[in-house]
Amino acid sequence: MAELMTTALVSLDAVLGADKDAVIAALAARVAEAGRATDVEQLKADLYAREAKSSTGMKDGIAIPHCRSVAVTEPTLAFARLAPGVDFGAKDGAADLVFLIAAPEGGGNAHLQILAKLARSLVKPEFTDGLRAATTPEAVVALVQGVVAPPADAAPAPVDVQKKTTPTVVRRLVAVTSCPTGIAHTYMAAEALEAAAERAGVQIDVETQGSAGSKPLPQATIEAAEAVVFATDVGVRDKHRFAGKPVVATGVKRPIDDGDAVIAEALRAADNPSAARVEGSAAAGGAGSSAGGSASAGESWGGRARRVLMTGVSYMIPFVAAGGLLIALGFLLGGYDSANVAGDILVKHSLLDRPSPADYGLDHVAFGSGAMLYLGVLLFVIGKAAFALFVPALAGYIAYAIADRPGLAPGFIMGALATNLAGFAAGDATAAPQTGFIGAIVGGTLAGLIALWVSSWRVPTWARGLMPVLVIPLVTSIVAGLVMLLLLGRPITWLMEQLSDGLNSMSGSNAIILGVVLGMMMAFDMGGPLNKVAYSFAVVGIGAASLKTGAPELKIMAAVMLAGMVPPLAMALATVVRPGLFTSAERENGKAAWLLGASFISEGAIPFAAADPLRVIPSIVLGSAVTGGLAEALDVSLRAPHGGIFVLFAVDGVLGFFVALIAGTVVAAAAVIALKSVGRAAPVEAAPEPVTV
Repeated sequence: MAELMTTALVSLDAVLGADKDAVIAALAARVAEAGRATDVEQLKADLYAREAKSSTGMKDGIAIPHCRSVAVTEPTLAFARLAPGVDFGAKDGAADLVFLIAAPEGGGNAHLQILAKLARSLVKPEFTDGLRAATTPEAVVALVQGVVAPPADAAPAPVDVQKKTTPTVVRRLVAVTSCPTGIAHTYMAAEALEAAAERAGVQIDVETQGSAGSKPLPQATIEAAEAVVFATDVGVRDKHRFAGKPVVATGVKRPIDDGDAVIAEALRAADNPSAARVEGSAAAGGAGSSAGGSASAGESWGGRARRVLMTGVSYMIPFVAAGGLLIALGFLLGGYDSANVAGDILVKHSLLDRPSPADYGLDHVAFGSGAMLYLGVLLFVIGKAAFALFVPALAGYIAYAIADRPGLAPGFIMGALATNLAGFAAGDATAAPQTGFIGAIVGGTLAGLIALWVSSWRVPTWARGLMPVLVIPLVTSIVAGLVMLLLLGRPITWLMEQLSDGLNSMSGSNAIILGVVLGMMMAFDMGGPLNKVAYSFAVVGIGAASLKTGAPELKIMAAVMLAGMVPPLAMALATVVRPGLFTSAERENGKAAWLLGASFISEGAIPFAAADPLRVIPSIVLGSAVTGGLAEALDVSLRAPHGGIFVLFAVDGVLGFFVALIAGTVVAAAAVIALKSVGRAAPVEAAPEPVTV
């Protein structure tokens, strides 16, 4: 670790070139001359590629060009104090302190943690002032070593008791920082946010999703925070942990340049009921907390299982929505029976040589047009392909939630096996694909656990690079695949058959009771685990349903979607009927809830439930139960898995659709108005909470 930087890699008051490309090239050459890079041209190319993504110039005269490169043999820091400075793209002018950070591709985690320490120090004035005052390369190396590897016997800094006194009111924030490379900006942004929060008298906990590894914030810490800051240039991993929190989303460089403004913006968002929020369900706060199985401290087995399942479901839903809506549009244009002749039409005809609906005995084609029939068949085939992927996606992302990226490919493979598991188990490898929902859950879990186990193997250094791309996927796929085919195939097939038989035999009061239960589940946590379980149960059913009107799976889908529309619509109606019972912010949310409810976005009711859960949640559960039961009683069927009132063309029994929806909405609105009216005065508009400095 002491060799991270040497005096040969330090240039003081140097003129290395007229622009940043020349400075980067000169420092890269210095790294190669020191024997730390095998190919200076490759190193320069990787540095330029990183610079092209976003400039590495920081405020206060600092620049940190950096990259990970196959040409680098060991982690290296090269430093130049320029005279004069060179423009690296910072808003406040040229940079005179330039650190080139070069890390090996696939380098060790310990080295990356050291580089992260350096990155955090670059935003501290005492460190940069020391670099500007240094008179020798030895002094620079000593400063850097004091940051990245402080002496083990160093005495702890004295604690300023007066400064650390806890304020009367402590406001709490959380943040996530990440950049494309994950070496420098990720940690500088974290340090800048922590410093700005301290100046504002605010407590902040930051999760750095960088190359040195990520330690997920405990779920309790997230739940206690008033708002979240996403300072990222790449996607936030496991964003659903923060669902429902007011959010400030920005690039990773902004906190470094102006951390005070970011903290102030986050506090304003926390005080604003209409502020943007992290998508998802607040009730599902723990869902997807950490890919790779790094669960929050103290997470129970039940909580971990829920998190893993919810991660798979959340990634599955886009396949379901896109595929299901395309299938429904295909039916709209070509008629329901066109699916039975889709293959023959595609083989024998084109859009120019349009098929005749009469030749295929089809009488429900839109406008009686051969062009509409052909377009409908095309949309149906595309949708069927998309819809078929939701089972592999479910299994793949369940495995991902357990073992991170190494589990993804084996999980998808187990999901693909699950779609054909019934045929394989019966000895017919050509059997028509089955939904395999239970098989996907079992197979994805199995793949994730095996991948996590294989990734823990201790292997020689030379083999580490092969583990994630070859060894883990291969071993996991073989072991999990054999277990699925040889041991679990027949039991899962039997269970799926029993479930299908049970649904097909369900009628009368039993069906109504099922609709009531599913309706209650859809409303209870508005997008949370219960909601997703009910929704998943419905969409899996329509994947296997026959196309005939009145199939029980299609009735279940109708009951579930109608029940999910009720909560936001009921709250919107209540704010119109009795506006005095709601704050101005809630009345504004009520206006948006009309469209959210009509679009089947249950989360539109979350702001109301969060503000008054004891009155709102029982009311909307009652209303959704009424809607679910009525939908079953009135034999409403639905062939689209999403869309709300915008997929009426896929509804059989439109009158019953609206009767069930209106009845449940009115019941829920009346209940919430009654509960809010009993023993409660008009709502008090909440004043913004003062910021304690």
